[in-house]
Amino acid sequence: MTGLEGAEPGSRWDPATSGLITLPSGRVLRGRGLHRPPVAGPDPEFALYLLGDEPYPFGWEVRWVRWPDFGLPADRHDARDAFQEAWRRSATQRVEIACAGGRGRTGTALACIAVLDGVPAEQAVAYVRRHYHPHAVETFWQRRFVGRFQAP
Repeated sequence: MTGLEGAEPGSRWDPATSGLITLPSGRVLRGRGLHRPPVAGPDPEFALYLLGDEPYPFGWEVRWVRWPDFGLPADRHDARDAFQEAWRRSATQRVEIACAGGRGRTGTALACIAVLDGVPAEQAVAYVRRHYHPHAVETFWQRRFVGRFQAP
């Protein structure tokens, strides 16, 4: 039994799923580290993976943003577009945001998505640390990136 059985497309995450963050609008996303053991529960329907190299194939739709560990996205416009897509899809789909460890790049993306959801940029890192992981958004440059991120 994998915990994947019975997940209907468009159904929300099970509240017991590890790594969930609820945004002020009520949208729920899952953050995780791809180098950690798989998370029990339903698979995502869409995933945004933030890695230096293209990820291996998964059984769900994946969008990849080239993003080196401890750094910033290689293409900030592509990253912004990917954050907006993840935010839009999270209204009706199970959306996962992940990097290798699940904290720095994942936390940075979740903070930017929180800005899209209405959290002020200067409060977004604290929001993600409080609601996702206390060590999310690892570097000065990642914190600065979030602080300068603006919703359209």
